[in-house]
Amino acid sequence: MKFCSILFFRQYHKNMKLRSCFYDIFVSFIKIENINMKKIILLTLTLLCSKVYSQTFEVVPLGVYGGDHEDNLSSYLIGKYKANAYLALDAGTINAGIRKAITLKTFEVPAGRVLRDYIKGYFISHGHLDHLAGMIINSPSDAAKNIYATAAMIDVLKAHYFINDTWANFANEGDLPIRKYQYKRLKIGQIDTVTNTGMTIQAFDLSHVNPMKSSAVLVTIGDSSIVYLGDTGADRVEKVTNLENLWQSIAPIIKSRRLKALMIEVSFPNAQPEKSLFGHLTPQLLNEELGKLASFTGIDMVQGLNVIVTHMKPVSDNVDTIKRQLLENNSYKVNFIFPEQGKRMVF
Repeated sequence: MKFCSILFFRQYHKNMKLRSCFYDIFVSFIKIENINMKKIILLTLTLLCSKVYSQTFEVVPLGVYGGDHEDNLSSYLIGKYKANAYLALDAGTINAGIRKAITLKTFEVPAGRVLRDYIKGYFISHGHLDHLAGMIINSPSDAAKNIYATAAMIDVLKAHYFINDTWANFANEGDLPIRKYQYKRLKIGQIDTVTNTGMTIQAFDLSHVNPMKSSAVLVTIGDSSIVYLGDTGADRVEKVTNLENLWQSIAPIIKSRRLKALMIEVSFPNAQPEKSLFGHLTPQLLNEELGKLASFTGIDMVQGLNVIVTHMKPVSDNVDTIKRQLLENNSYKVNFIFPEQGKRMVF
């Protein structure tokens, strides 16, 4: 009974339907006088709680901002809970984020071991420095692993980064390749395996100042998933349907309660003019997109969804303003999460 109570209150704010359901069950449980019946119900509740609140993923933010702070730029390690086998979702900051995680006791091994052994590969959403500089700078100290990206993104790495003129070519293609990193091209919509992690990924197109492309990736372990979006503008502003296509694709996962979290950027406060967004979102535009998502899932399915807010630009009071605007106008009652560098999140 104590075990289920702890789990119940731990999830109190995350799912209103489950909260109401468990409350009704507990009230009924207290009224039952038959001891054997209570034992049967207690066992059933324990198994149910374990299933509903099982921890599948862990996410360790190595960098959370979308600019300015070169020691805290977009990068999130994602992996199976307690497996120490991660895919880096973008790689703006790597070493500084690992060291912060060690300071917070998220990792209790040397930084070099996390870099070489725990990180099994990189997913790079698009070619801007705040999403890949950490991987490039740390490549001499890294171990052999894969870079997962769309063909267009790999072309950017081959043309502008791993070219010897700007940095030694640690990849397996191009001029004088060192072959430490292996390019793995992702086809949009195709499911691929992430080596040595037990995870699969599925890539989706995003628009980041049309016609420039970015990408999202659906990460899956067993029957549970998390979706991560690189930089993206709203469909209406970008004049595309990329986010609509993504929402349609993940709607069945949300409706079956198998999506653990949605990781999506909000770079600017609402005051930023749409003509000056440069392929990014505001709280208002995120709400607009959540409404579109809800049209495919039903509003009740979106309520309580974990929404991890990424890529806030830490200029002036932007971060505080973005957080306030999201929380004050939470039209779809999602569970907004604001990640902190180095602090593990479990889903």
